[in-house]
Amino acid sequence: MKKSFYATPLVHGAFIAALYIILTYLANAFGLANNAIQIRFSEALCILPLFTPAAIWGLFAGCLISNMLTGCVIIDVIFGALATLIGAIGTALLKKKPMLSVLPPIIANVLIIPPILSYVYKFEGSIWYFALTVGIGEIISCGVLGLLLYKVLAKYKTIIFK
Repeated sequence: MKKSFYATPLVHGAFIAALYIILTYLANAFGLANNAIQIRFSEALCILPLFTPAAIWGLFAGCLISNMLTGCVIIDVIFGALATLIGAIGTALLKKKPMLSVLPPIIANVLIIPPILSYVYKFEGSIWYFALTVGIGEIISCGVLGLLLYKVLAKYKTIIFK
């Protein structure tokens, strides 16, 4: 095997992690990354496991690092990254159904993040309220932006994801 065979997924994963961090910082600059209403532009990248399995670990690492860098508490750092990991694995499993592949990250975040917002950060509101706000943010980020990203990348997948 060529060395590039092993290096390419590592580079793809690292690039995706870096991009996730940058996009989270951008959302954070607008106050959208870490509150009851979260519209993380970086969550649009959760569509990338449809193109490369390296995206799964890239997304996990990117979420983990960006949560640390944006001042999240350790429980949020861990469980937020696990929600992204679960969502990315689910997306990869739905490779043959791209329109449905946005559902695993949305569902994982709706189930995992609201208790953190309620019990860890003690934000005012019920679990159902946070499920709604996180769900809306994920639908915008993963559903709308993610599917737009998919449409663009699908045209160039053989070039970008060799």
